[in-house]
Amino acid sequence: MAFRINLPPVTRGLLAITVGLTLLYNIARWRLSQPDPSSTTPVNPALRPYVPYLALIPSVSLWYPWTFLSATFVEQNIITLLVNGATILFGGRYLERAWGSQGFTYVILIASIIPNLLVVPTYIFWAAITGNPERALTPITGGITTQAAFLVAFKQLVPEHTVSIYKGMIKMRVKHFPGIFLAVNTLSGFLLGTDTALILAWYGLITTWTYLRFFKRQPDLSGSSTENHGPKGDASETFAFATFFPDIIQPPIAALSNQIYIFLCNLKVLKSFSDEEIATGNEQAAARGDSGLPSFNRQARGARGMSKREEAERRRALALKALDERLNAASSRAAPQTTTPSAPDLPKGHEMLGHTDYRPDE
Repeated sequence: MAFRINLPPVTRGLLAITVGLTLLYNIARWRLSQPDPSSTTPVNPALRPYVPYLALIPSVSLWYPWTFLSATFVEQNIITLLVNGATILFGGRYLERAWGSQGFTYVILIASIIPNLLVVPTYIFWAAITGNPERALTPITGGITTQAAFLVAFKQLVPEHTVSIYKGMIKMRVKHFPGIFLAVNTLSGFLLGTDTALILAWYGLITTWTYLRFFKRQPDLSGSSTENHGPKGDASETFAFATFFPDIIQPPIAALSNQIYIFLCNLKVLKSFSDEEIATGNEQAAARGDSGLPSFNRQARGARGMSKREEAERRRALALKALDERLNAASSRAAPQTTTPSAPDLPKGHEMLGHTDYRPDE
């Protein structure tokens, strides 16, 4: 009972909704698979029983618009229910306390509805170009998008936190989890035919990153704001899109994402980050995550204390470095201006999608 009370309200509600909708969906699917006593036609076991009022069926989704949200909380078997339930339980418990119930709800809604809005035309177009109408009848369900959203959020909040698995035999930093998640779902999609999970993983990650990167109001952790909230978006270099991938492939991803960013800024879809916003974002990243990830292992308190001290030292060093860069930039602007060769007109913060430096003289 105490554990239930300790769960924040939105997290507790999401768990109840997931269990309830999953139960209703599987009961309905079982009933639809039963033979009709008044019919002499046998049931074809190869045909999937569709439940369009709970699952998202691309070809009929416009008649059931609530499924753009409800499908995220419907699981087709007990294994995926346990995985998504654990994701909501532990991830939601931390993120709701970090963002507040309202901020957490916004992320859940965005990470659920927008990827589902994108996946419907994807499957309809797939069915059209392949000539296979069954593609448009694929039931879209599952919490893949919320799992991707939680991993993106943890990368933003505590990227350097180390998670130990199998009594410390395997250690991995949180910032690597989104890339592994994408790799597993991508390989599974191509090798095992789990194309729904593949598409939702990519849509969920990109959607959540875009919202956190450019639109979500951040709490003020640096103490520089007078309005109890920090900047809009996260311009920190550690949260650039290319940093979600291994170092060896970051340069080409950064180059492509930079061009997309510049294009969207020119269209006024996105607002380019100023130099001060980038510096503030780095300060916020340095100050973020003082409490670290929640731990449920009482035997590791000593190790947690040491990791927190090391993390605090790292954040202080990053904050001092960012402050020094801002002071140097201010001094440079105050110095007499010299004539320099003209450079291409790029929006400020052009490196924000990737993580590369632009040098016009090269």
